[in-house]
Amino acid sequence: MSEHILSILIFFPLLGVLAIVVGGRGMSDATARWLALFVTLVTFGVSIAVLGRFDHSALGFQMVEQASWVPSIGLQWIVGVDGISLWMVLLTTFLFPISVLASWTVTTDVRRYMIAMLVLETAVLGTFLALDLIVFFIFFEALLVPMYLLIGGWGGERRVYAALKFFLYTMAGSAFLLVAILFLYAHAGANTFDLRALADASTTLPVQTARWLFLGFFIAFAVKVPVFPLHTWLPDAHTEAPTAGSVLLAGVLLKVGAYGMIRFTLALFPEAARHFATAIEVLAVIGIIYGAVCALGQRDVKRLVAYSSVSHLGFVVLGVFALTEQSVTGGVLQMVNHGLATGALFLLVGMVYERTHTRRLDKMGGLASQMPWLIGFFLFAVFASAGLPGLSSFVGEFLVIVGTFAVNHLFGALASVAVVLGAVYLLWSFQRVAYGSIREEHRTLPDVSLREVVVIVPVLALLLVFGVYPKLLTTSIDPATKQVVEQVAPDHATTVVPATQVTAQAEGGG
Repeated sequence: MSEHILSILIFFPLLGVLAIVVGGRGMSDATARWLALFVTLVTFGVSIAVLGRFDHSALGFQMVEQASWVPSIGLQWIVGVDGISLWMVLLTTFLFPISVLASWTVTTDVRRYMIAMLVLETAVLGTFLALDLIVFFIFFEALLVPMYLLIGGWGGERRVYAALKFFLYTMAGSAFLLVAILFLYAHAGANTFDLRALADASTTLPVQTARWLFLGFFIAFAVKVPVFPLHTWLPDAHTEAPTAGSVLLAGVLLKVGAYGMIRFTLALFPEAARHFATAIEVLAVIGIIYGAVCALGQRDVKRLVAYSSVSHLGFVVLGVFALTEQSVTGGVLQMVNHGLATGALFLLVGMVYERTHTRRLDKMGGLASQMPWLIGFFLFAVFASAGLPGLSSFVGEFLVIVGTFAVNHLFGALASVAVVLGAVYLLWSFQRVAYGSIREEHRTLPDVSLREVVVIVPVLALLLVFGVYPKLLTTSIDPATKQVVEQVAPDHATTVVPATQVTAQAEGGG
């Protein structure tokens, strides 16, 4: 069984789907909730077993499973994990039981809701572990359906509009990906969709062909991240999604796009990545600053957090295409950090909304006096998202900025300015929520419940642990990112200070 641990990890949530389907209408809502929680916790346990078996110093993919699927066209079931996908998997399996527990107050079509959650987990895990491009594409597309259903079925007043916008944007981007995959397969001459074989075969492609294929992959992933100016679906989707939908959208689905950039665009088209790097960095910097400025102008706290994601994911893209070891490592760290910090913010915004029934900042105020524990948790998450030293986002942003500054002083400086803007809009929004005059209808609101403590405390604890000791992550991320940089930009790998040294400086407060 241990030989197929990754396949078990991917498909175990579907056992929960099967149990709910078999139970049918005879299964109570409470049973469906507990079953989904149990399944996601077991899945998290399997991912911990993967972490235990992982060799943090080894290069390349580990625990690879390979089986022929359609031999006539070279289609195979291939899954594997490296230092980058390992933490995407752990982030996913950690956030899903948190999201299920946060959905305890959902009372409409609970069984269908939990089915959508479990199918989504399988699709996301498959996306992070697939090494066959068609298998990856199948999972990449499959995750659209349950997220569409979560937004459209259990979202806010404009949920149908937001769900359709999300679905159509991402589906249009995926069309570019499918065409690029098929063209690469036809012209690489490898008769396989195996990423590793295609990475070798793609070196024989004409330069212009490789660049066009790079754009096909990049557009699909840029929509998913999303990269400016392809971001317009995100604020609507976040605003209208249920709390768990927003947590998972920010926590894991946006990371699929950034992960795809590292795993596929850099690995398959290194020359094209170098060629387009500056243009993509420009878009990333615009997104960082634009997202921060837009967040400053929001009156809906959930929409404010959504725009903060545009800014924070811009840091990830900037780090990836700065093409230095520490910037790429910082980008991967930020993927994990953003998933935790922004996920925590959406959880807390949901808790506040359940009490006040409003997300408008001008209708809040003075809540710290009424619910001190909840607002205290909120402040912790705000500090983490703003990159306060000692919390996880600081080291990731530090690595991205230092790695970018080493090759482009202007982009590094602009990213530094955006960090200040991030602190401004986050602290401003917190002030509007926590302080000032409390409205009369909010004077009897309850503080955080035991279930909510169980939901939020593990997320906040990881933000502290990864901030104090980021080597828990970088030990396995560094070898993988170093291999990527050596393949794409070997001059950066030899002239830039190693990421491990920069991380040590950051831990020391340097």
